[in-house]
Amino acid sequence: MAKKTKKNTNGRGLQVVTLCISTALVLILLGMVVLIGLTANNLSDYVKENLTVTVMFKDDVSNREAAVVCRKLQSKPWVAHLEYIDREQALKEQTKALGTDPSEFLGTNPFVPSAEINLRASCANADSLKWITKQIRSYKQVSEVAYQKDLMDKVNSNLHKVMLVMLIIAVLLTCISFSLINNTVRLGIYERRFSINIMKLVGASWSFIRRPFLYVAVIEGLLAGVLAIIVLAGGVYALYTYEPDITAVVTWQVLAITAAAVLLAGVIISTICVFISVTRYLNMPSERLYR
Repeated sequence: MAKKTKKNTNGRGLQVVTLCISTALVLILLGMVVLIGLTANNLSDYVKENLTVTVMFKDDVSNREAAVVCRKLQSKPWVAHLEYIDREQALKEQTKALGTDPSEFLGTNPFVPSAEINLRASCANADSLKWITKQIRSYKQVSEVAYQKDLMDKVNSNLHKVMLVMLIIAVLLTCISFSLINNTVRLGIYERRFSINIMKLVGASWSFIRRPFLYVAVIEGLLAGVLAIIVLAGGVYALYTYEPDITAVVTWQVLAITAAAVLLAGVIISTICVFISVTRYLNMPSERLYR
């Protein structure tokens, strides 16, 4: 009898390990989808905020007047960063780039003051840029406003495509994960179907019968989630050692949300699968248990 009990205990322990590993593998895939989706959004914001709107001032505008306009623009809520380039700085930069000083043979500095503006990510779209450029052009000192419209449109278009693909993959993986975990859980509950039936026959309530199974499901979901997080964290760390600048898009907020999503998915999916499997045998007539 002791050998049989020990054998059953070992068998259940093996089932728990198998369930945790199989659930963790599925959660790793779900975690990767969440991580890639959040990273893609941060990457889009990073690219948007590095797109430059160039403001050129008129020939007769002095450095002081241009600087005043730049200070006014800097206070606008849609400006993330503004760099003012006066005539002398522009001349130095172009002299370095060309290898010769244009003012030497022209007799005067041919460059005008300018400003390079990086917009906030929420404003870096075609609709916002229309009224932003209109506001900038309203200053009489400004002669021209230029930005890479095609690149801006392409970034926004690609972001929408990526998010749509991520959403579809997430839905598919959720369905697949639920199916795989449910099958594994059903095998474990199947071996305990007679215990469920006995408790039902002696008058135990359904909630009382479900409770220990749900408790174990929560523990197994947490263990699988922790295992999946460890694997994902190892992958992110390996990526960081290869490219340290990845922290610009893979932030701690992204990692925290991914970890929370993985843990929550592990607990919810395991609990739902156990609830459905136990309820199935609670609804099943006793004679069908032997078929």
